[in-house]
Amino acid sequence: MGTLIVELHIPQAHSLKEKRSVVKSVIARTREKFNVSVAEVDYHDMWQRAEIAVAVVSGSHTEVDRMLETILIFIQSSFSGDLISVNKEVL
Repeated sequence: MGTLIVELHIPQAHSLKEKRSVVKSVIARTREKFNVSVAEVDYHDMWQRAEIAVAVVSGSHTEVDRMLETILIFIQSSFSGDLISVNKEVL
């Protein structure tokens, strides 16, 4: 099992509605492409900031690590804002 927590900066968001649109898009695309659990876990009431968590389960430690790296690259390449911080943990 592994988790990936990514803190996002969304400079183009000027309201919670705009922020939620961006975050929902990132979550939906990640969920669709990788079939993993993804959720917004912090900064719900801040316009330009969000934190999303991704959970991956596999029998192989190596496979979990590889998937989390692939997901991180996908988020970096498909998200138009900035990644403030990334925390990856493989158990």
